[in-house]
Amino acid sequence: MKINAKNRSTRIRKKLRVDEFQELGFDVAWKLKDDISGEELDTFINKFFAEAIQPNGLGFGGEGDTLWHGLICTQALGSCTEEHRSAVKKWLTDNGATSVAVSDLYDVWWAE
Repeated sequence: MKINAKNRSTRIRKKLRVDEFQELGFDVAWKLKDDISGEELDTFINKFFAEAIQPNGLGFGGEGDTLWHGLICTQALGSCTEEHRSAVKKWLTDNGATSVAVSDLYDVWWAE
């Protein structure tokens, strides 16, 4: 849905998260080995948050066991960048995830 913010006050644009208040994020998906143990999975996810998500000021909402998918956006108001996409994809690939897929950036509030 495209919101026309023409002639709207700053307050309204901020509430609608449009124009200068737009927030971009991206989807991510990956696969882990089928025989991964619960302890290995916990270690992988904890490391993912400690090394790829938190240091970059990002947030992740998703789920999985051997197949994972979710949304990545910033913790504070703002937008993800191409550098964020690359860093997350590289970290996952470098740490044993396969079938890593990262979407293009999109408006997380008004995705069509």
